[in-house]
Amino acid sequence: MKIRTIAATLASTALLSAGVLAPSSATAAEPTGTKSLAAVLTADGNQFDRNSSDYDILTEAVLAVLKAKPDSAVSVLTDGNVALTAFLPNDFSFKLLAKDLTGKYRWSEKATFQSLVDAVGVDTIEQVLLYHVVPGATIDSATALRSDNAALTTAQGGKFTVDVISKRFGIVQLRDQDRNDFDPLLVPGKLDINKGNKQIAHGIFLVLRPLDI
Repeated sequence: MKIRTIAATLASTALLSAGVLAPSSATAAEPTGTKSLAAVLTADGNQFDRNSSDYDILTEAVLAVLKAKPDSAVSVLTDGNVALTAFLPNDFSFKLLAKDLTGKYRWSEKATFQSLVDAVGVDTIEQVLLYHVVPGATIDSATALRSDNAALTTAQGGKFTVDVISKRFGIVQLRDQDRNDFDPLLVPGKLDINKGNKQIAHGIFLVLRPLDI
């Protein structure tokens, strides 16, 4: 799908789904902590580095959206009183997405981030970020393993489905709206980030796609 079409389609989805924050059917015991995921993501100084397994590009994307659009729904990540579950693609995942969109792989995280901004713009990045947030529910990894075939409604308005491939080995895939590419997987060892707080996150390999690219 051409980049302009991607941006136009996501913009239309945003208009149709504005204000839709439907809670997931997969719920867990309610934690009481109020540390926000934004605080967790920026705790390391939010600098680009050479570690492709962390979340620098994601963090910079969130900050870029909030700088350009202070009232964006992405700001929910800064409010630790709001329960939500976020799925965090690592830097390598964004490098692969940038390659798919631009045809070029970039080793630098900074160059990758800038290529995504140049290719699709802040509005589209905003919609992709919101597609990684499930509001109204704090879903820990144990709950996710019990949620096979659960359809989760995101802050973007679209949905993706939890596919528990192996409960024994903890293999969970998230089936998004791009039917022609690999679906993201939860990353063992990167689960239950910020556990004990109302906002929880899980690291994933590959970026969730709210439409067929």
